[in-house]
Amino acid sequence: MYAILDIETTGGKYDEEGITEIAIYQHDGERITDQFSSLVNPQKEIQPFVQKLTGISTKMLQNAPKFYEIAKRIIEITDQCILVAHNAAFDYRILQTEFRRLGYKYHRKSLCTVALSQILLPNEPAYSLGKLVRNLGIPFADQHRAQGDAQVTVKLFELLLEKDLEKNILKAQISNAHPNKVAAKHFDLLDELPTEKGVYYLYNAKNELLYIGKSNNIKKRVLAHLTSKSKKELLIQKELTSVRFALTGAELIALLKEQNEIKINAPRLNKTMRYRSFPMGIRVVPGSPYSILSIEQVKREHQYLNVYKNSKQAKLDLEKWALEFSICLQQTSLARGSGPCFQYGLKNCKGACIGMENPAGYEEKINTLTAYFRYPYSDFLIVLKGRKTGESAFIFIEDFLFKGYGYFELNHQIKSKKQVYSRLISMESNPDVEKLIRSFLTRKKYIKLVALEGAQAN
Repeated sequence: MYAILDIETTGGKYDEEGITEIAIYQHDGERITDQFSSLVNPQKEIQPFVQKLTGISTKMLQNAPKFYEIAKRIIEITDQCILVAHNAAFDYRILQTEFRRLGYKYHRKSLCTVALSQILLPNEPAYSLGKLVRNLGIPFADQHRAQGDAQVTVKLFELLLEKDLEKNILKAQISNAHPNKVAAKHFDLLDELPTEKGVYYLYNAKNELLYIGKSNNIKKRVLAHLTSKSKKELLIQKELTSVRFALTGAELIALLKEQNEIKINAPRLNKTMRYRSFPMGIRVVPGSPYSILSIEQVKREHQYLNVYKNSKQAKLDLEKWALEFSICLQQTSLARGSGPCFQYGLKNCKGACIGMENPAGYEEKINTLTAYFRYPYSDFLIVLKGRKTGESAFIFIEDFLFKGYGYFELNHQIKSKKQVYSRLISMESNPDVEKLIRSFLTRKKYIKLVALEGAQAN
């Protein structure tokens, strides 16, 4: 039996948090067998950041039951169950803390769906609950509320159970230990960390940079490092002596800053992100009489329409473009033999494969495809949330290439490149960076776009 749960808390100092909301779904591996959810009066103030994130205010909890009033129900619904949660170390620790305040020792086995997902879904770009379930096509309502988060964790867990056919991986991930314990030497480090978006830096006693990471909640992410039992996290716990951080406000800037600084500093424990996140690309290779669309390993000296984690994803896109833009398959790296291509037989190709299509007309289709992947303006700002009230962040694109980021006060307008460069923190562009930025533009995760003076529209 499993007890799949999510807990929302007040925030605050480590081990001093209180529960504001809890949801638990008892599950037998096939279906939900029992459920419980409730707001909880923590009898302490909720951190402003947490109120904004969850929408739970102190006023909402005035008439909610206190933890001791629901403690018996929690014990009953989790009895003989393995606790399952996304970042189980956090939820388990909070439960144990609340029970310890009542003088009761609460122990259960636990299972973390983050660790399980990393093993069973190794190609996912992110493992935060929101990003992971959206990428998997799982509907997600009421994010950052206990019931909504617990419900999607149930759906995620059911998918993971199906993926782990022999249940060997699942069994190996069940923890009998108490992953909530943080060494006393790390308490002060946690207390000094913010619960905001940014990039953090972990150092050892020799002031050597061990690891760079980014998070929407720096304190929570560092806590996860200090409670996990993976090989990398155990090394961090052994060597960590100090944590530094830089708030970014915008998630996109945190992602760009993390990626850039890992490549520059190559921290010992950031092995995977030292290299390209998207090593395969599709580019236009000029040819006579027709240009070729080529799938290849990304090289610094070339520009790419799009980049991918593997060639399989690139092939799927290239086949889709052939249909949408009437591109001849023989003029791509998907070409097989000679003669008419498959699309010509379906009358979707105009005959470039047999030399019948007008080269100028074919190049116009390639130009249309290329324009589809260009930024909306040659020179513009992507305006994002700043680090504090009254501040905005910006991403700067010049001549259709990323140049860096910066911040400005809301009562100052930036319209010229001179004003931009005076505030700019320069970064080198690369296909990985361009992929991240285009993803945010496609999903419209920005406040506004500002075309600069003299900018050309795409």
